[in-house]
Amino acid sequence: MNNLVSHHGTCTLVGAGPGDPDLLTLKAVKAIHAATVLFVDDLVNDAILGYARPDARIVHVGKRGGCKSTPQAFIEKLMITAVREGETVVRLKGGDPFIFGRGGEEVEHLREAGIECSVVNGITAGLAAVTSLGVPLTHRDHAQGVVFVTGHAKTGAGAAEDPTDWRALAATARDARLTLVIYMGVAGAGHIQGELLHGLPGATPVAVIQHASLPHQRHIVTTLARLQAGIAEAGLASPSVIVVGDVLQGLAAAQLPAGRFGT
Repeated sequence: MNNLVSHHGTCTLVGAGPGDPDLLTLKAVKAIHAATVLFVDDLVNDAILGYARPDARIVHVGKRGGCKSTPQAFIEKLMITAVREGETVVRLKGGDPFIFGRGGEEVEHLREAGIECSVVNGITAGLAAVTSLGVPLTHRDHAQGVVFVTGHAKTGAGAAEDPTDWRALAATARDARLTLVIYMGVAGAGHIQGELLHGLPGATPVAVIQHASLPHQRHIVTTLARLQAGIAEAGLASPSVIVVGDVLQGLAAAQLPAGRFGT
């Protein structure tokens, strides 16, 4: 028997996309405009909040690596309290709520509290990043699939020292012809590079894109052997997406000096 109970309020998890307000879905715009209270992640473009109604309460609950963050449990408590008080709640997240956005955790906790939550998908940064370079994530000649993976896995009690087996992932990407899209990987780029080199050639093309879809977007195109060096030379930082794979071959051949990009 369904143990979810009705409340006067509602809750919707909304994906704000990679940053460009024009990439919002119509459904996201409608949900934002209907909200009486919005709990907003740090990476959400302020321009997107222009779609909120004038009397809406906007609560910033930023969560960024290396910075002081609002505890996740406190965010969930705020959401539950607002719904029970009859608010139309929108939890506004960068990218897509269900791709490294803790949306699954929040839905689980809301359901435990007897609250059903709807979800509005957003364009994830990994897709927007490569699209901005005119490159696909899959291509019949180069990549038969794509893997989205976090470079910043869960830490703390019960977490493995290195929960991502990068060596196995590299071998799979090589054998199955997959594109790797790595979120939150800049801080650990040296470790990721070293592990991936156990299964992928050093000449494998790589792109690193910071602030995807925004006017101040920056990127580099390099090789796996020079991933960490390229990031350091360009001064790239979070939020950035790292893309690894042969779908970048054409772009790499056009941009890398002769001799640096292997055949």
